[in-house]
Amino acid sequence: MSTTTLPVLDLSLLDQGEEAAAGFGDQLRAATHEVGFFYLVGHGIPPEVTARAFAEAQRFFDLPLADKQAVEMTRSPHFRGYTRTGGELTQGQVDWREQIDIAAERDAVDDPGAPAYMRLEGPNQWPAALPTLREVFTDWEARCTAVARRLVRSWAAALGSAPDVFDSAFGDRPSTLVKLVRYPGREQRGQGVGAHKDPGVLTLLMVEPGKAGLQVQTDDGWVDAPAVDDAFVVNIGELLEHATDGYLRATVHRVVSPAPGDTRLSIPFFFNPALDSTMPTIDLPAELRRQATGVSQDPANVISGTFGDNLLKARLRAHPDVAAVHHADLLAGHRTHD
Repeated sequence: MSTTTLPVLDLSLLDQGEEAAAGFGDQLRAATHEVGFFYLVGHGIPPEVTARAFAEAQRFFDLPLADKQAVEMTRSPHFRGYTRTGGELTQGQVDWREQIDIAAERDAVDDPGAPAYMRLEGPNQWPAALPTLREVFTDWEARCTAVARRLVRSWAAALGSAPDVFDSAFGDRPSTLVKLVRYPGREQRGQGVGAHKDPGVLTLLMVEPGKAGLQVQTDDGWVDAPAVDDAFVVNIGELLEHATDGYLRATVHRVVSPAPGDTRLSIPFFFNPALDSTMPTIDLPAELRRQATGVSQDPANVISGTFGDNLLKARLRAHPDVAAVHHADLLAGHRTHD
């Protein structure tokens, strides 16, 4: 991979006839084979909806600390809720950001015999001091899910399979996660969030207009990926790499803290299979199969085809305080400070 800028793809091409849709698929396949990241325009989410989401996120972060701490993640065995600045780890190092995690709203699984990762299923914590947050981001989750489903089907077709080859993994219970993230400025412009790959299928990231900080690792070094107006930054995760035997590649990325006196708001959305689903592997056409390099091998980060295994591993490592309160019995089997 050698690049100095991320490609820009237009999702509206899918609505402009078979030739345009096939062209979009070719671009999508190339972008995620060569880079793993791209900007997505033409996604159909109106600018006023995006503006409302950022305004609501700002209102949340402007709440008094006590109101945010009332929904602190340490209160949730499902890893939902507020995390103070410095309360999350990547690769064992402190991330300098505050955030709230809002996942698919479901009942907790009351089955002692269920796999450990099913503990992640459950209700969100919604701040009583900002009752509109639930409406705004339930709507945002639905809109992003519609975009993500179109992308997943386009990948399948572009890889030579039926468009619905991945549908069964998601079904009507996809694992979705919306994060509202605020990066405060600081003198040492270091780790806003540390270098990592995402553990699932795809991420749709919307960044406050005019803000930089996201960096993507390429063969030439780190490339800046600043916000582009009305565009998502899209990247694939380890499960899509797994499904294609490394033909598509999950790419390492990070966020650098803003300068002193500045802040950066972002709203990443993660779209992944049901926790207990196994992601199908694609039978690639011969030409593509010859270019598949195999799944990345890292003994400290073994990739499973079952999303719940990957997510539980990531959650225990990123939030050891939550794990210690609610899942102490799992910690012996996981290295939490890699």
